[in-house]
Amino acid sequence: MTDHPHLPGKLAGSILSDAEASWPVSSSESKYESPYVSLGIDTIVAPDGAEHARAVVSPNHAIGILALDDEDRLLLVEQYRHPVRRRLLEIPAGTLDVPGESALDASIRELAEEADLIAGHWEPQLKLLATPGYSTEAWQVFTATDLSPVPEADRIARHAEEADMVQWWMPFDEAVDAVLAGRISDSLTVAAILAAQVLRSK
Repeated sequence: MTDHPHLPGKLAGSILSDAEASWPVSSSESKYESPYVSLGIDTIVAPDGAEHARAVVSPNHAIGILALDDEDRLLLVEQYRHPVRRRLLEIPAGTLDVPGESALDASIRELAEEADLIAGHWEPQLKLLATPGYSTEAWQVFTATDLSPVPEADRIARHAEEADMVQWWMPFDEAVDAVLAGRISDSLTVAAILAAQVLRSK
C-alpha cells in the first residue's frame, strides 16, 4: 500500500472492499427480544486490550423492490412512518420474517402485498448494511420488470399503516431529481434509485 502523496491515508487499489473481521466479545447481555427485533449489549475487546460496551440491535433482514413499468415509471409507495412522524415515499420493501424464505421469495411476496403486482423478470441490484454502527440489519434490492396486476380474487387485505398506503408511479428521471432535491429521503429508496441511475450510465 502506498501513502497518499500529501494527505493522511493510503491510496486505494481497484479491489479495495469491506472485509470480514471481529473483535473478541468478552460478555453479551440480552436487553429485549421480540419476533421482529432484539437488543443486546456486547462488551468488545480492542486490539490494545481496552473493553468497550456496544449496543447491538438485531432486526430481521429486509428487501426492497425497484419496480419499473413499460414506460420507465418507478413504483413508489407512500406510507406513514411513526418514528419520524412523516409519510415517506419508498420503494416497496419488507422484512425476511417468514422462516426459510429467500430474499427473492420475500420480494415476490412483498410486491404482491404492497402493490398488487406480479413481476415476470427479477434482477438482483444491490446489497446494503442499514446502520452498521449499531445494527446487524442487511438489505437486498431487486429490480422488477414485466409487471402485471395480481388478480382481484388473490389480493391480500392490507392492515395498520399498510392499509393507508398510496401507490404512485413516477418517471424514473423525476425520481432521481426527487432524491437529489431531498423530496425522497428513505435511505433504501435513495440507494436503489441512485444505483440504478449509475448502472444506466455504464
